[in-house]
Formats: sequence, structure tokens, C-alpha cells
Amino acid sequence: MTAATDISANGYPAPPEPGLTEQEIVARAEHIAATLVDRQQETEARGFYAPETHRQLLDGGFFRLLVPRRYGGYEFGIDTHMQVVAALARGCPSTAWQYTFGASHAHLAATLFGEHTQKELFAAGDFICPGVVAPVGLAEPAEDGGWIIDGVFRYASGSPYATHFVGQTFVAGQDGEPPTHLMFIMPRDRWQRLDDWGGQLGLKGSGSHSVKISQAHIPGHYALLGTHMGEVSVVGGTPGLKLHGNSLYGGSVLAPLNFQVGALAVGMANGALDSYGELMRERMTIYPPVVPRAQDPDYQLRYGEAAGRIATARAAMTDVLRQWVETAENGSATREVEVRMSLISREVVRLCWSVVSEILFPTAGTSAVRAGERLERIWRDMSTLHTHAGVNIYLATVATRELTRLVFDVADPSRPAA
Repeated sequence: MTAATDISANGYPAPPEPGLTEQEIVARAEHIAATLVDRQQETEARGFYAPETHRQLLDGGFFRLLVPRRYGGYEFGIDTHMQVVAALARGCPSTAWQYTFGASHAHLAATLFGEHTQKELFAAGDFICPGVVAPVGLAEPAEDGGWIIDGVFRYASGSPYATHFVGQTFVAGQDGEPPTHLMFIMPRDRWQRLDDWGGQLGLKGSGSHSVKISQAHIPGHYALLGTHMGEVSVVGGTPGLKLHGNSLYGGSVLAPLNFQVGALAVGMANGALDSYGELMRERMTIYPPVVPRAQDPDYQLRYGEAAGRIATARAAMTDVLRQWVETAENGSATREVEVRMSLISREVVRLCWSVVSEILFPTAGTSAVRAGERLERIWRDMSTLHTHAGVNIYLATVATRELTRLVFDVADPSRPAA
């Protein structure tokens, strides 16, 4: 299969397979995932997934799932993207992590930016845009109305094959006023990827390098002054909803950013259960009666409990994605709704982590958790997932407190009164 080079009627590249369905792309992801299991070691050593894997993802249309149809994308749902992420994570967590944090920001761009900007951002069809939510550096106004940006943005997962970068920075306030947030998108030729990823405990192959921007210029329409991607409101409509007429680009931006860690966790836990299942078939119990593990009541109990928790986590993800679609369609994605949906993803992560850390890893046997074994790698990857600021800072503390304040209409003490 090769990427399409024909041009659609509106002048933009057609997707690789115009007739591709959502069911087919998920099945394709499952097929690719099976080939990734034996490549995890080399992916870790490289720091990101292989060029051949990237070609599979490009040719398969994976970087167009959330790109609008008018720009050569498939305009599939958030739920389809998350199913793809979970499928890839079952085969290789690092690959899935790199993929989703590069591909998913097409939704953000198509929701928050206007037509003029989108025409330019999506001109090539494939849109790979790692993002960093934490504000870094400074932006200064340029004489032509654009911005000059400077800063080093750490943990830009998806950067090795990126076409763009989306980040948050500050614009200095006037006359003692506090700085203002600026969200911006920058094309690949204006930033540098630093060689600083791979020494972490897990997710070594996730391509989460730092992005260095040195006094780089972007046009004014590539930035949104006073906007933070984690705090923007979609109530009342969005530029993307108006432009595309699809509620996909009118729903919460915050919640899908957080759904990704839940989808990744479900995929990782399923991969761990796959590995445990192989041990159940291949290995014997240690103490009498010595039988295959699959015939032992204790292993049966452990496997069944793990499978049940994963099924529960997956059911929670399925329902929260349904909630996202529903609130996008009826315009009810208030801040309280966004935060509440985001917190479901946190509970999904907790359930999946309990499967790996409490059931599978401790009982698989020492030889099964040696360095380089599949179950050992997944344990490391899930441990590292918990160091992600979105998981163990935002969802664990910031979001939970914010939801309570919203429910009881209590002011945020960290923000000045209006």
C-alpha cells in the first residue's frame, strides 16, 4: 500500500483509501500491533518506533483519522481514535504513546483554529503534532503581527516524525500585570528536536524528546492569545464546529487529551494479560499437585480477576466516549462535564494498573519479569505512565479539587477574584 498522491476536488490530498471504514482502521491497528511485540527492544534502544512502522501508519491513514474531510482526512470519531490507541498499546506501549500524542492534536487544531489557519496546517493531509500543555518560555509580538517564541518544551511525545508542534507559552504583562497564556502551533522547520530521550524507566521508545524553539517566528493566526488548551471553553460553539458542521469539532478539547492515558492503560493491561496467558499455557505450577498453570485454581482465579478488571476499565472508556459524543452533539460540555469525563480516564488507569501491579506482575514468576521480558516492560511502561503530569498531578489532584469546587460553586483560591 502506498500513500495517495491524487488531489481531491477542493485541492487537498485525498486520504490513502477514501472508502476506509472505522471498523477497518481498528482491525488494521490490531494487525500492526501483533507485529510490534517482537520489536519492542529495538524500539526502546532507538528511542522511538522504526521508520518502517511509521510508513505503515502513514500509508494506513492513521494520521488522518481526526483530520477534517475537507482537508483530506477521514474525520472519524474520538472513539475510533481511542480504539486504535488501545489496540496499538496492546502490542507496544511506546509505539502507541508516540502515535497518539502526535496524531491526536489534529482534533485540537481543527476545533480551535479558524479556516485560514486550518487550510495551511492540514495542507499536506497527514498532521503529526506533538504537544506540551505546561507553559514554557516567552512570546514577543513581531512587527508583522506574528509572534517570536523562545523556549525548551520537554516531553514532546511524537516529535521524531512530527510535521508541527503545539505548545503553551507566556506573553509578558504590561505595567505589572501578570503574564498572559499563548497557545501556538509551529511548523517543523522552525524548531529543533533534542536528543534527550531514552534514559527513563519505561516508555523508552515513545519519542518523548524535548523541542527547542530559538527566537522562531510564526504568523499571528498560528497563535491564540489568552488561550490555554486545557482550559478553553467549547460552550456556545467553536470555530471548527462552524467550519465543518460536525460536532466532532464542537465538543470538549480537555477530555480527549485525558482519554488517551485511559486508552493506553487498557491496551497495556491487555498486553500484560496476553503475556500472562502464554505463561498459563506453557508453565507448570511449582508446588504439588504439579499441573499446567491453566489447570490450577489459584491461577484461574488470578487470570479471571484480571480479565474482569480490564473489562470494567474498557467498559468505562466506552461509556465516557459515548458521553463525549452526546455532550458534543447537544452542546452541554460545560467545564464541570469536561472535568468529570476526564476523571473517568483516571479511574481507568487505576483499574488497569491494579491488574498489572497487584495480580499479574507479582505472580508471573521471577523469570517472567527479567529485563526485556514482555511483562517486565509493560510494568515499567505503566510505572512511567504514572509519572506523567496529566495522570499524577492534574487528574490526581487538580481536576478532583476543581470538580468539587464546581459542584459546590466554591471559588478557586489560586485565582484572583474578578
